[in-house]
Order: sequence, then C-alpha cells, then structure tokens
Amino acid sequence: MNELNKILNIVVTLLIALTVSAQVVTPVQWSSTPLGDSIRVTATIEKGWHMTLISIGDSMIGEEFTDTYSVTMAEAQPIRFNACDDKMCTAPEHFLPEVPVEEVLQVEKAGTLSTIGTFRTLLSLFLLGLLGGLLAIFTPCVWPIIPMTVSFFLKKGGGVRDAVVYGLSIILIYVGLGLAVTVLFGASALNEISTNAVVNIFFFLLLVVFALSFFGLFEITLPDSWSTRVDAKARTTGGWISILLMAFTLVIVSFSCTAPIIGTLLVEAAGKSLLAPTIGMLGFAIALALPFTLFALFPQWLQSMPKSGNWMEAFKVTLAFIELALSFKFLSVADMAYGWGILPRWLFIALWIGCFAGLGVYLLIKGYRLQVTGGRRIGYWLVALASLGFAGYLVPGLWGAPVKAIAAFAPPMPIAEQEVFHDYETGLAYARQENRPILLDFTGYGCVNCRKMEAYVLSDPRVKDRLRNYVVIELYVDSRESIDRFAEGIKSMESGTVGEVNSKIQREIYGSNAQPYFIQLDAMGRPITEPYAFNVDVDEFLEWLQITN
Repeated sequence: MNELNKILNIVVTLLIALTVSAQVVTPVQWSSTPLGDSIRVTATIEKGWHMTLISIGDSMIGEEFTDTYSVTMAEAQPIRFNACDDKMCTAPEHFLPEVPVEEVLQVEKAGTLSTIGTFRTLLSLFLLGLLGGLLAIFTPCVWPIIPMTVSFFLKKGGGVRDAVVYGLSIILIYVGLGLAVTVLFGASALNEISTNAVVNIFFFLLLVVFALSFFGLFEITLPDSWSTRVDAKARTTGGWISILLMAFTLVIVSFSCTAPIIGTLLVEAAGKSLLAPTIGMLGFAIALALPFTLFALFPQWLQSMPKSGNWMEAFKVTLAFIELALSFKFLSVADMAYGWGILPRWLFIALWIGCFAGLGVYLLIKGYRLQVTGGRRIGYWLVALASLGFAGYLVPGLWGAPVKAIAAFAPPMPIAEQEVFHDYETGLAYARQENRPILLDFTGYGCVNCRKMEAYVLSDPRVKDRLRNYVVIELYVDSRESIDRFAEGIKSMESGTVGEVNSKIQREIYGSNAQPYFIQLDAMGRPITEPYAFNVDVDEFLEWLQITN
C-alpha cells in the first residue's frame, strides 16, 4: 500500500509539473523564411491578444497588431515585442530571425493593426486631454482672453466664421505639438525606460516646478518679444493667416498656465503608442477651443460669464496641490525599481495626505476671508470638505489599509503580515528549515494588475489570515537593483539586475512570463496546485489556497 501511495504521489507531482509548464503564455508565434537576399519574418497572433512591436534592431516602433504582422528585412535583426489580452501582458521578449543575409532587395511591412488595445489607450488619453483642456479654460491666462477675443471677432464682422477658424487654429497648433513629441522622442522610447531613475526623477522635478509655478512662486513664461512679434504680425496680415497668428499669440500668452497641464498630459501619453501624444493634444485643444466658438455662436452668453477674480487664484492653487501629489508617483517608481528605500509606502501616503489636507485648509481659509456671497462661499467649503475627506480616507493607509483609490499610484503594499522574502533561494531555504509551504508571487513595480490584486484580494483579512501558514516569496521582474550572483540553476547569466534574474526564474523554472502569477509549493519547492493569475475574486483566491489554519 505504501508503494502504491508513493507511485500515486509521483504521478500527481508529474501532472502538476506538466500543468505548470502548460502555463507558458505564448500568444505570438514567429517564423522566418529566406526571400531572395532578404528575410521575411511573420508573427501569428492568437485571437483575443494584441502584440506591441517595441523595436526592430535599433529602431523603435511602438505599434500594436492583432492577427498577423510581417516584415521584410535586409539582415537578421532582433525584434522586441510583448503581447496583451484583457487580463494580462507578457514580459518583453526577443525574436531573432534564423536566416542571415547581407543585401536588401526590398523593405515592406504588412499587418493588421490592433483595434481594441489601441482604441482603449487612445480613448483614455483623448478624455484625459479633454479634462486638461477644460481645466486650462478656467485659469487666469485663458479665461479673461475669451470675451476679449470673441468681441474682437464680432466687431470685425467675421463673427462665427472667424471664431471657428480661430478654434481650428488652436487645435492645429496643439496637435502639431503632439506630432512633434512623437517625431522627437519616438513612440516607445520613454516606454523603454519607464523605470529608469534619471527619467522618473526628471518627471518628478518637472511636476514640482509646475506646482510651484501654480502656487505663484514664479511664472513659467516665454519671452514677451515672442507674443509681441506674433501679435504685431497678426494685425498687419489679413485673412485666415492673421487668425492663425492670433491663435499662436494665445498659446504663447497662456503658456504659464497651460504648460503644467500640457506637460503632465505629454508625460502620461509618451510611450503609450505612436499616436498617443497627438490624440492627447487633440483632446486638450478641442476643449480649449470650444468656448471661443460657443461664445461666438451665442454672444449673449458673454454677459453671464463669471468675472475674473479670486476664484481663479484658488483654482490655480488647487491644481498646484494636485500636481505636487502626482509628482511623487515618478519619484516612487525610481525609488522602487532601484531599491533606494527613500519613499516607502507610508511616507508616500503621508505626502498625499499632506497635499489634500493642505488644499482643504487653504480653501476653508480662502472661503472664510473672501467677501463673497453665501452660495460661492459654500462652494469653497464643499470642495474643501471633499479634499479633507479624501485626506482622512488615506490616513488608515499609514497603518497598512489598502486605500484602493490610489492603488495605481502608491508603492505596493505588503502581501502578508509576516516576513516576506524577495530572494528566491533564501525563501526556499527558510521554507525547508521551517517545513512550511511556499506562496511564490511574481510581480512588477509597473504592473497595474498586481496593484489591483494587492488592494482588492491580498489585503482581505481572510486572505492575510490564510497566508500566515505560508512562507511568502515575492519576486519583482522589473527591479533594476544590481546583483552579482544568481539563483541556483540559472547558469547562463553571470551579472545583471534582480529583475532579470526573477524574470528568468519565472520563465525557465515555472514556465510563465506574465504577472501577477502565484504558485503554491511544498517545503521542498515542488508545485502542489495549479498556478493562479489575475483575478480579483477573493472567494476564488481563498478556494485556490490549499493550506488552511
């Protein structure tokens, strides 16, 4: 009977191992064939997935495809890509064509552009641009210009026509700015270095400077001579050219207020896709141009426009507090990826509490001191109370609460109350010593779904209680910490980063390349159940956990 049990155990272990191996996500299949003196490379993409073509050789691509993609190249160049469906993304991989050639006959590309993934990304950036444009309208640099400009058009007799051309000129200028960003930086250059310390610290400092500008410490302005020259040219030029030059004058004059909003939008858009900066700027420009056209169509509305005043100053300061809070996200990314430890989760949350509490106190005092009507004062206080309420909501996060509203911004929260290991071999050795099962968690600092799992599932008290039975090993696949040794069994690499090691462990030992990815092991490191991927259903995760109290 004992022999039979041993045989059954061996069979079960082999079946589980095979199941784990079957979890390798390979939605893109590559092939290469000779074509005269060239190479024809083709990718076949599984239904429901879309592939992001990151680069070919040294050329950044940044386009998304579904179904198929093919390219003819002169020589074998490495192709870097990854793939996503609606639940996960694979880690970036390389494919190197196997047929070497030397001379080129033709270079052509063909493929089916992805519609779902690209559309969602571009739509979100367009809406973000609209929001940014709406915010810019109410700044002191834009709002007072609206009645002046529309009145000028009406007096000239052009009225609606000139206002429409003026609005289209604004759109043309800002869309041109988005195209310039794409041409100068490339669609995926910033995506390639999304966890680079220098880039993220630059964005952090940039947003801090923008915030200080909105606080009124200084103004970010272009030389006055620029606007003077453009305005003078507009007055001496006729037709649509003069209106285009007037739009340029608006862009230059409003730069001190719009630059922080545009900068934040472009930082968010850069690296998302080829058209992302352009689409973001399109949304921003449409929102900014809209009031000029509407007030020209309905000039009687000009009489009911709120006059410029203290409310505009309060609006700018509100944006300053928000910009300052967002800036810490970039500092946090660099801090986590390089393991500096200067911005732990509690400090990040404390800084956000400070920003929104500061905003609330500012608006309370502002509303009290201003000589305004009761309704406007109540408006100040309602926004102040909302800001203070949000700050209060964040306070439990200082002691480990998930604060799900900022899960996408804040550093990852601990997935267990006991010690969590971040080194594969150390965790395995401790599990053998304590004779305890292992929960292995492959995650990433830039993994949004990982943050969702932490906030919605792993923070649940029932899950935390169950995890006390496990030795938890958490491995970040995008860590840029340097390492001079690698886990046992990883023979092909001698130096690199912690993230490279962890990614290699996941691929070569556990046959997967997507995060989040959970595996249960026994004390000897053998799988005891099927792996678990992204799923925010707490009950299903509890059912998946094999070890009970």
